[in-house]
Amino acid sequence: MNPILPGAVIGVLGSGQLGRMFAIAARRMGYRVHTFSPDEDTPTGQVADREIVASYADLDRVKEFARSVSAVTFEFENVPAATAAACAECGPVRPAGSVLHTTQQRIREKTFLRQNGLPHANFRIIRDEADLAGLTGILKTADFGYDGKGQARVTNADHAIAAWNSIGRVEAVFEEFVDFESELSVVAVRNEKGDFAHYGAVENRHVNGILDLTIAPASIPAAKANEAVEIARTVLEALDVVGVLCVEFFYTEQGNLLINELAPRPHNSGHFTFDASVTSQFEQQLRAVCSLPLGSTDLMIPAAAMVNLLGDVWKNGEPNWSAALADPSVKLHLYGKLAPRKGRKMGHITALGANPADAARRAVEARNRLAIR
Repeated sequence: MNPILPGAVIGVLGSGQLGRMFAIAARRMGYRVHTFSPDEDTPTGQVADREIVASYADLDRVKEFARSVSAVTFEFENVPAATAAACAECGPVRPAGSVLHTTQQRIREKTFLRQNGLPHANFRIIRDEADLAGLTGILKTADFGYDGKGQARVTNADHAIAAWNSIGRVEAVFEEFVDFESELSVVAVRNEKGDFAHYGAVENRHVNGILDLTIAPASIPAAKANEAVEIARTVLEALDVVGVLCVEFFYTEQGNLLINELAPRPHNSGHFTFDASVTSQFEQQLRAVCSLPLGSTDLMIPAAAMVNLLGDVWKNGEPNWSAALADPSVKLHLYGKLAPRKGRKMGHITALGANPADAARRAVEARNRLAIR
């Protein structure tokens, strides 16, 4: 457990906005960052010390990358298992490849939840047409689903086959409909010593399967917020996570918490921590990877909210950044992506407020002002 000290190089598999914000946090603390992905001029690569462009399947390049750094972490969970294993031959990988193996595939993830007695929606594994008989609910691909992709809603059992065709007739899980009041998440971190920290329960609102708005803290009873945190603690301990992991929940109208998904990395719903918390989720990831003490997760202001900026914001030309920033409580983050596309996450806005409703209002109004001409 000897700490990896400032001045060392940390490697990041993946090169999107999560890696970008991790690299900013790491460089503030005096670390260097190398990123590895198949793409170039990436959000992470623009701020990293070195951007390695190669396929995740090129294990010789992967090992060369891993040998050049003191530890490897992830900003993207769909890294192949062989890539994580190749890195582990050369040095510490945090979280371990076994965590990615469980969480990057829905059947393995749901089975983990079931085996550990963790609350989740009922599900069935789908491998052929016979498995679909009589089902209504949400059909999800077992692999590579995110932001609502690879999912189909089935309200009539007669339409189940068509839904399976729509996702490519691949291995899938079928989840029963959950009558939820709200969607929540808990971003938490654990280090090698087993120390645990969290950012509390936050409320998430989605549009077309993509996170639109996060409000911190969530407006739910304190006992339920504490229960969500304890469930997250159980998940991190059961997986032996060293790093950051987000647990996404459905909060039902009956007041029950059901785990929807796990993400073994910093999460979109934790972006507000960059501006509003003593220690951001990205700095916590660095601290855990480097075997340093975890930082305080306290909010520095009563409430915060984050809204995503998708490529749709650019549909009528350059957004009016000055109008959005007219509220001094608003912070703008753009990810340096080369071209806006419909549904693509291009950045986010964080707003600080006197209470959750105030913060949410400020964030949404700032985004709305982007359209002012």
